[in-house]
Amino acid sequence: MSADKTDRNTTPDNKAQAVFEAGIKLGALYHQWVGTPISPKTAASVEKAIENAVGLQPYVTDIKVKIHTEMMAINSFGYSELAGKMFEVRITTVYEGAKCVAELKLENEYPMMKILSLEEI
Repeated sequence: MSADKTDRNTTPDNKAQAVFEAGIKLGALYHQWVGTPISPKTAASVEKAIENAVGLQPYVTDIKVKIHTEMMAINSFGYSELAGKMFEVRITTVYEGAKCVAELKLENEYPMMKILSLEEI
């Protein structure tokens, strides 16, 4: 067998691309927003800002963001820092007939990202 294995079809299918799009967007969201100054009074506007920003990206057809304000540790200046464990995010991506629904939420004290569903549409 040849050392060159490029003769196999390694092109990802549409479902794989839809999953990739969801995963990369959740990872970017997490790392872009963790550490943001936040308070219970500003949480709703930050949720909306994240939805609006991520929703602009290619292949995103829906995103819902919930920040669990009860997890905030308010400092002496009256605000907290957004932590990954506070996120509850559901995102839908569609790529050429494939739809992926993924989420980011606290699971066993860790902000887990997972695929909830994947289908051809």
